[in-house]
Amino acid sequence: MTHVTSNAPTGTPTWLDLGIPDIERAKTFYGTLFGWQFEDGGPETGNYNLCMLRGEPVAGMMQHADPQATEFWWNLYFAADDCDGVVKRATDAGGAVVETPMDVMDLGRMAILKDPQGGQFGLWQGRAHIGSRFVNEPGSLVWNDLITPRADEARAFYTAVFEYGLEPVPGMDYTALRRPDGQYIGGINGEPDAPAPSWISYFDVADADEAVRRVRAGGGTVDAEPAETPYGRIASVRDPFGVPFRVMKTAPTPGS
Repeated sequence: MTHVTSNAPTGTPTWLDLGIPDIERAKTFYGTLFGWQFEDGGPETGNYNLCMLRGEPVAGMMQHADPQATEFWWNLYFAADDCDGVVKRATDAGGAVVETPMDVMDLGRMAILKDPQGGQFGLWQGRAHIGSRFVNEPGSLVWNDLITPRADEARAFYTAVFEYGLEPVPGMDYTALRRPDGQYIGGINGEPDAPAPSWISYFDVADADEAVRRVRAGGGTVDAEPAETPYGRIASVRDPFGVPFRVMKTAPTPGS
């Protein structure tokens, strides 16, 4: 368990949010799955809802602005101590700006970018809102992978932007990413048949099999049943709107 009380170092996944066509159904689904409660920010925020775990925010949710949209996803934001400076590094490395840096009231400063292959991600420079207040515990973010058909190019881009260290996994096209201080933050998974690059987030759960049961009961679907890995028991699932994510019962650390 990690209780976050200050802005995370640059390059750390620090927030995620979801634009969805039926927010009430989404709240029922995710509330049942993760034990979240919800706090509506009111009209001045576009009724942006904070997903609350034990009284503190761990994610966000909003009604999708485009009623004709058919594809939805969890938007992942990386911490940035200088949002504008990181945007410049990203564009210098071949990335594209989707939304230019903007202040979000007194909460922080954000931007939305795409890597050179089209994988979308956000930046968050926290002020009053520092990001997810709990990570690495049931109901909160625990890991993130970039699924991409061109892993070499992705590794070059993200190391240029965030100065990640790379740790290849023998026998597969997977590279764990470390911040400059050595902390793991996620990975890059090369999948040649992936239609387009995308970040996929893992949520910690107390029981992966029970989480899958709740996904199905709530109208979601399962892409891959729970399976044991060296890192924990993991399943790939989708919510009722087709949004992909993974649930993970993390393996105990040695000596725990």
